[in-house]
Amino acid sequence: MLRTVGVFLLLSALFFSCRRDETGQSEKKAGNAVDIAVRSTAFREGEMIPKNYTCDGENISPPLAWTSVPEETKGIALICDDPDAPRGTFVHWVLFNLPPDMRELPEAIPPADELENGARHGVNGSGKAGYRGPCPPGGVHRYYFRLYALDTQLTLPSGVQKSQLVDAMEGHILGRGQLMGRYKR
Repeated sequence: MLRTVGVFLLLSALFFSCRRDETGQSEKKAGNAVDIAVRSTAFREGEMIPKNYTCDGENISPPLAWTSVPEETKGIALICDDPDAPRGTFVHWVLFNLPPDMRELPEAIPPADELENGARHGVNGSGKAGYRGPCPPGGVHRYYFRLYALDTQLTLPSGVQKSQLVDAMEGHILGRGQLMGRYKR
């Protein structure tokens, strides 16, 4: 009996020490990663994303804001994707190296490779820099805006894919948060 309890405790410790987030990334400090509150003035958690921020509207990025970023943060990354896409997860936005003191993004971030503040765009699922709004072929889809506080500025060039950003963030995540919106055409 004592041996069974010991094995259970060992397996539990291994499980929690290797905890991964939604992208499959292990957190730098498992159990200590700060939860970041992500919100938008355009929609609330689980609500429908207004048409203006989709392919049926102006196709501009929504305004986002966040709080509770750890003091040690050196850079912030943002990934938006749709896990309900028919051919697997579709990437709508990859943005990284946002300044650590930044707490919001206005709507309509330009699709430039590099922004004035030094942030860089990766490519979306269409192979282009910048935000690509929801445009589901049918049904209600979920869109996750995931924000990561990192302990470093990443040395990646503009134009990287989500998978390259995810790999580069490995071991550097201090905190994370997300906002999920929905859309149906």
